[in-house]
Amino acid sequence: MAPVTLSEIQDAANRLAGVAYRTPLLPAMTFQVPGDNQLWLKAENLQRTGSFKFRGAYNAVSGLSPEERARGVITYSSGNHGQAVAAAAALVGIPAVIVVPENAVPIKVEAIRRWGAEIVFAGTTSLDRENRAHELVAERGYVVIPPFDDRRIIAGQGTAGLEIAADLPEVDAVVVQVGGGGLMSGVATAVKALKPSTRIIGVEPAGAADAKDSLTQDRLVTWDRIDTVADGLRTSRIGELNFATMRELVDDIVTVEEDEILAAVGELARETKLVVEPSGAVATAALLNDRTGLRGARVVALISGGNVDPHLLAQCVAPAAAIA
Repeated sequence: MAPVTLSEIQDAANRLAGVAYRTPLLPAMTFQVPGDNQLWLKAENLQRTGSFKFRGAYNAVSGLSPEERARGVITYSSGNHGQAVAAAAALVGIPAVIVVPENAVPIKVEAIRRWGAEIVFAGTTSLDRENRAHELVAERGYVVIPPFDDRRIIAGQGTAGLEIAADLPEVDAVVVQVGGGGLMSGVATAVKALKPSTRIIGVEPAGAADAKDSLTQDRLVTWDRIDTVADGLRTSRIGELNFATMRELVDDIVTVEEDEILAAVGELARETKLVVEPSGAVATAALLNDRTGLRGARVVALISGGNVDPHLLAQCVAPAAAIA
């Protein structure tokens, strides 16, 4: 399958205009970043539904034919993509079913319900919920809106890359978290097309490093067991189209530890006043812990989402509060 093109991403930007938010690119002036790097944060936690996922979901759902809309849509998600599809379906006036893991974050499940979608629980892995979704497709005829391995989704997520390139033309590197690879594929495609010299670095939790293994071994690798607090990155295997794109465009992929992710959630709240979920803090964690090897660079870290459990957020912020 041919990779997603810059033209497809630009078409998605036109479709999203006036619906998705153009999120700010914020200079993180108060952070002490190793390597004398200058840091900017692409705040997708401020996106509609609280994550970048709305970009791809709306691009896919709004482009359905009248016949497809009549069938309704279904997706499988740990939460953020489910919210995004539920919102997109509500905005275009069609029914949606969201298959979520049995251990889904409650705040994300409630957000899906508020958009009027039907929720189905299935297992704990990304493959469990994908399989259940396809069973329901066979029974009821829904149209599937995949979470990441789909060119409409990749093109929509890539619009964040267009905005980064426009707002910081002198960017040296963009650091992006990797779950299924849709965000990374889209952002890498857009940024490399517009700024070929910009380094693209992916980040995963050490307990969910299937993308790093896949790129290292030059084949798709599936992890049977995922162990990370970053629930949005609990993907057992990246998508095929995403893998092909990342092989060509991603310069490096690194990992961070659980305590580093949680510390980044707290530091983002304290220093930038941004509410960020663990998945959304992974790219920042890599920079704060000098995982990227960048030196003296103008760097953008993508904040992918802010749908965090309030109790977990309080725990992450509390250590600094206790010291004060």
